[in-house]
Amino acid sequence: MEKQFLIDDIKLGESWRLFKIMGEFVDGVEALHDIGPAVSFFGSARVKPDDPRYQKAEHLAGLFAKHHFSVITGGGGGIMEAANKGAAEAGGVSIGLNIILPHEQKPNAYANITQEFKYFFIRKVMFVKYAMAYVIFPGGFGTLDELFEAVTLIQTHRIKPFPVILVGTAYWKGLIEWIKTHLLKEQMISPDDIEIIQVMDEPEAIVKAIQKLVIL
Repeated sequence: MEKQFLIDDIKLGESWRLFKIMGEFVDGVEALHDIGPAVSFFGSARVKPDDPRYQKAEHLAGLFAKHHFSVITGGGGGIMEAANKGAAEAGGVSIGLNIILPHEQKPNAYANITQEFKYFFIRKVMFVKYAMAYVIFPGGFGTLDELFEAVTLIQTHRIKPFPVILVGTAYWKGLIEWIKTHLLKEQMISPDDIEIIQVMDEPEAIVKAIQKLVIL
């Protein structure tokens, strides 16, 4: 009998979790549905303000804001903070989609639209659904996860072939070489798949490249 009660409690808990998941989706859609053309920035939370990559992300986000793009980040520190700061200080829409974590992730002070998520997968849906381009700065596992999520959805035609731009040739060179040497050479991907990803360095060139591919 006690075992049956435990099973029933587990089932009830799972049912309530579904409502929480649905609630996060609803909250995200309501917060972002009218933000207009947007670019999602991905990158490490560990990059400090005196790092040139922080400064480049801040500058690039400001350029996007001046060209009437909203800027979406994960809402935390590092590259995310830099992008939110650049967009906000340029007078643009600066969006932070914060994830609740026991360490590392704390909301930055520069997002003028904020939304908090418990579930990573819902947050990733919002990054992809409401952006018209994806800009990826140096980062770790989380950044790679977000990068390959976008690439896979484009590869499988689940979303439109929006630009995916890796910022920092030196940082990303090894990954691109590995993709070509192993995935492409061993026919794990098609030659067209490698064209999904672009590697660029200059903020002005990145904005121009996205403007050419995205009709505002």
